[in-house]
Amino acid sequence: MSGKNLSAIERIKTQSEGLRGTIKESLLDEITGAIREDDQAVIKFHGMYQQDDRDKRESRAAKKLDRLYSYMIRLRLPGGFLLPQQWIAMHEVANEHSTGVIKITTRQTIQLHGIIKSSIQPTIQAFNAAKLDSIATCGDINRNVTCSTHPKESPIHEQVFAYADKISQLLMPKTKAYYQIWIDEQLVVDKKEEEDPLYQDRYLPRKFKIGIAIPPNNDVDVFTNDLGLIAIIENNKLKGFNIAVGGGLSVTHGNPETYARLGTVIGFADSEEKTLRAIYEVLTVQRDYGNRSDRKLARLKYTVDKYGVEWFKQEVEKRAGFELAPAKPYQFESRKDHFGWKQNHEGLWYYTLFVESGRVLDDEQVAMKTALLEVAKTGKANFRFTCNQNLILSDIEEADKAAIDAILKQFGVLKHTKNASEIRKNSMACVALPTCPLALAEAQRYLPDLIGKIEPLIKKHQLEKEPLIIRMTGCPNGCGRSHASEIGFIGTAPGKYNLMLGGDNEGARLNKIYKESLDEAAILSELDVLFATFKKERKKGEQFGDFTKRKGYVTY
Repeated sequence: MSGKNLSAIERIKTQSEGLRGTIKESLLDEITGAIREDDQAVIKFHGMYQQDDRDKRESRAAKKLDRLYSYMIRLRLPGGFLLPQQWIAMHEVANEHSTGVIKITTRQTIQLHGIIKSSIQPTIQAFNAAKLDSIATCGDINRNVTCSTHPKESPIHEQVFAYADKISQLLMPKTKAYYQIWIDEQLVVDKKEEEDPLYQDRYLPRKFKIGIAIPPNNDVDVFTNDLGLIAIIENNKLKGFNIAVGGGLSVTHGNPETYARLGTVIGFADSEEKTLRAIYEVLTVQRDYGNRSDRKLARLKYTVDKYGVEWFKQEVEKRAGFELAPAKPYQFESRKDHFGWKQNHEGLWYYTLFVESGRVLDDEQVAMKTALLEVAKTGKANFRFTCNQNLILSDIEEADKAAIDAILKQFGVLKHTKNASEIRKNSMACVALPTCPLALAEAQRYLPDLIGKIEPLIKKHQLEKEPLIIRMTGCPNGCGRSHASEIGFIGTAPGKYNLMLGGDNEGARLNKIYKESLDEAAILSELDVLFATFKKERKKGEQFGDFTKRKGYVTY
């Protein structure tokens, strides 16, 4: 592809001197809370986004003030795991440098919002002291690797879980810019050490996501990833992984060339060596053949469809030096989190608590943030995050369970989790307003209220036990995985959403647009009719997404 056809971001990457850009100079500019325009692209590779408070844009503009700029920083936590002392450190950082809200993301990690420019370096240094970093959690690179969270999924969960870190390390960029800029300005870097055969100086055409699922639970939404691994376990032995490529949910309203797509299984790798080699080469094919002119068409899904699944598979095999075996049979049954207390095969206890929209804070209903700090102080529980934005207090000894339970009861966590309805527990929303620059409508600030208005309809039609999956995003970019839900709301304008139906409960089928740009009253009216029809006309055991597809509410 000729240089003149490359997008502006491609120039920024290749000229960034190993992702250094002019970040240091931007940090020294005290006139504005923003950083230089090119650096706004470069810092994504360091795990952060520049944002501003959109609620205050108009009032500040009227006063001729600069926008209220701040930064979101996202941690790299393969498989979503934190030690208790790391939770304490993160809690303290959140209180000192951010809004104070600890946000669990849909990719099994933590991000903090509202960090001002002068606090970025102290924040990252505090994380580094706790052996945490934000390297490669944003930008055109492999991002946080997700994995089925709950050890109850399989006796060999830890063996599968270990792949998240192995893959994360394999696909890490070689540049030392992160440490040189944020941790140790005196660090001398040998340029040979920074030579990167995977990313070169171009990195990837677009972001890249990897998820690992353990059937029968597809809690990671494995097919929504650019690359998905499905663990094949027989007689409690890991036989290898089915490999799926080409998932991705981001769409642009009004652009028919963009679309959501679920991954396609291309084969089976029967060893760790083959699995890691195949993953690596999937990235090199995307690096060399992905679209670098139009970023809206730059994800792996478009590369797979442009060249064909069979061509893509053969190119990966040629580069890897072996052929993938035929895919092994597997079955997904749900995408759920195991709420409450559960015990694994080793006798260890796990408590999964409901965290609405992933926001850990104290409010009038539950002092969740305080409770989790107290749990962390005991040193008796690890912290695991789910891809549904919930939290598992994990690896708790039998002798310590009562003490942890007492803390959760004292601060209202047990009651909060127990009393949440099924549809509320299965709901999810992206951040959206006020910080996301792409948001067209509300999501995490609005969905809890909308769920409160849907719950009476669920009760009216006696559907309280239905495991309905409801998701909302403020734009069609897909961060809240609305396209992969039974009922999806995708923002089109303030207070308006496309109503999406037809997705399944297992994550193997996307939904489709049922009605466009509905306001709240129209949404509730439509759902009332749909729920009534579902209750009356469903087949035995039929779930809502399958019912709406069978009835032809959306066309496939």
